[in-house]
Amino acid sequence: MIKFLKNFRKDDNGAVTVDWVVLTAAVVGLAIAAYSTIETQSKFLIGKAATAVKKQNDF
Repeated sequence: MIKFLKNFRKDDNGAVTVDWVVLTAAVVGLAIAAYSTIETQSKFLIGKAATAVKKQNDF
């Protein structure tokens, strides 16, 4: 049993998988943050454009 525990402690095969999972989660988080920012700014820009077009049509 002690030999099994020593071998288990030395084994690092799953470490690369954990690194990739963390990296992927970070990329997904950044993508969500970027999408949220772009969506908010797009709605603001569309609102400004709609206001400008409405003012032009009022004349």
